[in-house]
Amino acid sequence: MSNNLQSQSQVTISSQAIANKTVNYNEAPYIHTSLVDVTDKLPVRPPCRILFKNEWEQPSGSFKLRGIGYLIQQSILQILQKQSSVATTKKDIQVFASSGGNAGLAAAYTAFFYNLKCTVVLPTTSKKVVQDKLRGWGAELVLHGRNINEADKHLKTMLAQIQREGNIEPIYCHPFDNPLIWEGHSSLVDELISKVDDTSKIKGIVCSCGGGGLYNGIHEGLMRSDSIINSKVLLLETQQAPTLYDSLQAQQVITLPSNKVNSLATSLACSNTTNQTLINYASHDKVVTELELIDDLDAIKSCVSYYNQFNTVVEPACGTALSVVYNKIEYLYKHFGELSRDDVVIIVVCGGSCSVEADINVYDKMVKRSEIKL
Repeated sequence: MSNNLQSQSQVTISSQAIANKTVNYNEAPYIHTSLVDVTDKLPVRPPCRILFKNEWEQPSGSFKLRGIGYLIQQSILQILQKQSSVATTKKDIQVFASSGGNAGLAAAYTAFFYNLKCTVVLPTTSKKVVQDKLRGWGAELVLHGRNINEADKHLKTMLAQIQREGNIEPIYCHPFDNPLIWEGHSSLVDELISKVDDTSKIKGIVCSCGGGGLYNGIHEGLMRSDSIINSKVLLLETQQAPTLYDSLQAQQVITLPSNKVNSLATSLACSNTTNQTLINYASHDKVVTELELIDDLDAIKSCVSYYNQFNTVVEPACGTALSVVYNKIEYLYKHFGELSRDDVVIIVVCGGSCSVEADINVYDKMVKRSEIKL
């Protein structure tokens, strides 16, 4: 990095300031999260060690802060570098994001972190708790469309107008489809490597899959790692939002119709995945990936179990991955084969801010009603 760029990266942008503070654009907004051994705390004894990577600890509430934060940070540095080399009027840098919730929160928090203005376009169905949290980080909200896809199309229309007016330098944040987002998510793997004493014992990583951003990042991190060898990734999505499953069946990225995306795991309810996700899934060069579909009820059961055990609320998108140790433990045997007691499988507890404590009570009642019917 040039000295000129470094000198510009520690400034106060008074025209955009949410808080009157000096910011450092070389500092990442996300934090290192805990990796906890829960093997002896689970209701059913697993065949190996189970570690939880607790991404709910991120300031924005989910793993999304890694990728969105990195995208915004790198975009800022690129803009500053361009501005330092071109004698033009400096435009205000602003963040614009489309989201179903957590990506918007990551964008809003990052914008707050760097003292930038932020606009988030949400579907009209977005929860009030998410809207309130976004406003708490100083974001301006626009409600449009029935889903993330429609919200994103509206945002692109807004950005086209902003580009024509020419007085703002916009940073566009898609919720999951950007190589910089995947690179940011790959930092999760770097942390695993630094925290597991014997990485040869890591047999796999389990995570939920919606648009594919988290998976793409994990895949990227594993591919560049020299210490995690012959690893496997197990992806979980719900039958009520089979975005990746249907694309794999079609052998191309497809867009699900709105009536086929009706999962309680709203953060996974994406209309499409990314082409890179299909490429990663098909490649068995170093990382083998497999997929399972579960029912929404299995996801919310896991949310209830996790809350009862750790007194922490996570949303059904997170419960989807947690189901592997709470009510779908047979998947450990099915996908990871012969496991010894000292082998390690890591569950990404991705977090999410779309659920609150009251939702856990609702989920618990839904589970009990389903059990009565059975």
